[in-house]
Amino acid sequence: MSISRSLVLNLAGNRVVTSFVSKYGMKLGASRFVAGESLEAAVRFVSEINKEGLIVTLDHLGESVYTKEEAIKATDESVRIFEAIEKSGVNSNVSVKLTQLGLDIDPEFCFENMDRIAAKAKECNNFVRIDMEDTPRLEVTIDIFNRLLAKYGREHIGLVIQSYLYRAVDDVAKLGENQVNLRIVKGAYKEPAAVAFPEKSEVDDNYVRLVQNHLLSGCYTAIATHDETIIHILKKWIKENHIDNNLYEFQMLYGVRNGLQRDLVKEGYKVRVYTPYGKDWYPYFTRRIAERPANALFILKNFFKN
Repeated sequence: MSISRSLVLNLAGNRVVTSFVSKYGMKLGASRFVAGESLEAAVRFVSEINKEGLIVTLDHLGESVYTKEEAIKATDESVRIFEAIEKSGVNSNVSVKLTQLGLDIDPEFCFENMDRIAAKAKECNNFVRIDMEDTPRLEVTIDIFNRLLAKYGREHIGLVIQSYLYRAVDDVAKLGENQVNLRIVKGAYKEPAAVAFPEKSEVDDNYVRLVQNHLLSGCYTAIATHDETIIHILKKWIKENHIDNNLYEFQMLYGVRNGLQRDLVKEGYKVRVYTPYGKDWYPYFTRRIAERPANALFILKNFFKN
């Protein structure tokens, strides 16, 4: 992990910093990465970018709830997202984090909540993806996912794999045996060198390898990166290996590389915008700054303009 990224993540845990950013961050620039604090605002955004040929994944922000009541409330909101998508007719699916659904309280309780969400996804003929979190939660996340996969099928539920982890190659191979729909990301959590590649070049090389391996297995792959070098490498490789265009999509974050998103659409590629919303946006916002500390300059410029 770079010094700048480590510094950002450490500062993010500071109580003074947390208080300040939570109070002023949305006004000063967090809205660049978060599509509002309400579901209604998020759906309006989805409707607008659908007109540009972009599709969406909606994510109600929030992590590490501490009570069952909070987890049930988060579950209810995810169910409400599917209902809002169906009612509005927008082109979107849903992403969720298991810690928001009570994973740290009781894994079985979390499974029951996730089961409700997956059932709703199937009922609405839609799709839910379980986000991957830090490594202490990795095995239980995969276990819960596999139970739901057996019940609802890969058409309605998918998973995320992080390329900065050494074990990712084995995980992708194993999940590929069941033709799992995977989103491949680099990873945004603070992990020790014992489990994660310390160098960016190694993470990047592994990223390309994971995408290629999963596509060669005939599995649907969400290529989630803003790295133009990696995108260029994979576009060229996909063409050379005659990979069916219906087997993959590019994914990018709301507020990041908007021009590149539109350029890929113009080239005929399927592009999905990961679009978070909600009041508990601080941890997500922090990771976006940590991934590219230069984003902090955007916030500072807005601060001094006010």
